[in-house]
Amino acid sequence: MPELPEVETVKRVLSNKVKGKKILSAKVYWNNIIAFPEVKTFEKQIKNQTIKNVDRYGKWLMFELSDYYLLSHLRMEGKYFIKSSKDPKEKHQHVIFNLSDGTDLRYHDTRKFGKMYLLEKEDIYNVKPLSTLGLEPWDKNLTPKYLKDKMKNKPIKTCLLDQSIITGIGNIYADEILFSSHINPNILGSQLTQTDYKNIIKSTQDILSKAIENGGTTVKSYTSEEGVHGRFQTHLKVHTKEKCPKCKGVITKTNIGGRGTYYCANCQKERVV
Repeated sequence: MPELPEVETVKRVLSNKVKGKKILSAKVYWNNIIAFPEVKTFEKQIKNQTIKNVDRYGKWLMFELSDYYLLSHLRMEGKYFIKSSKDPKEKHQHVIFNLSDGTDLRYHDTRKFGKMYLLEKEDIYNVKPLSTLGLEPWDKNLTPKYLKDKMKNKPIKTCLLDQSIITGIGNIYADEILFSSHINPNILGSQLTQTDYKNIIKSTQDILSKAIENGGTTVKSYTSEEGVHGRFQTHLKVHTKEKCPKCKGVITKTNIGGRGTYYCANCQKERVV
């Protein structure tokens, strides 16, 4: 699933391609992708809207239109492509936006898990989905105290994947953040120290920033529009690895909260509380 760096990469590419263009019309071919409003209303309201900007919050793409925000979550395999409006529709292109320059912005999703919302601008942060999300990794309010107040009696790996605490972290980056912070993924989030919280914040910001610089991480089906592939996979330290890059010990693979988890039992020791 694309995580924050991958979505940021898609955002930057799309911004250069569609900013300033008008959506002449839109056609939805798989209704379940449109979470709100009803499909016919969606197609009617988005007509003749100009794309003023493309932004991101957590793992959500945010297309700022003249009167609305179009929110788009790529889920497992969602992708956007720019095509000529004359090109035939392909099998897995489920939402097509006809643009004013003779091109289409086409949403492609093999699994059909992606979701879109078309919301009034004043509602964007007050209703779902964004109202349920936690802070962005670089928010000035992301402090050790904030994390301490938000943490739960669940493994820290699970807490990092909780989008209501820090939004945008997914499975790959949670493993990398904990390795960088020298924290065992099984330790309860509520049992961490002030220093642990500081390390998590710094590691989160550093690792996600570096991942964005490298276009994200290419995993399975993820590629950004126009063939921009993630290069951060070459910088991964523990996720999917067999040997620890620090102590050269064997990387442990386990399951925490239903998610495959990689860590070094030597560098990320269990603690007695």
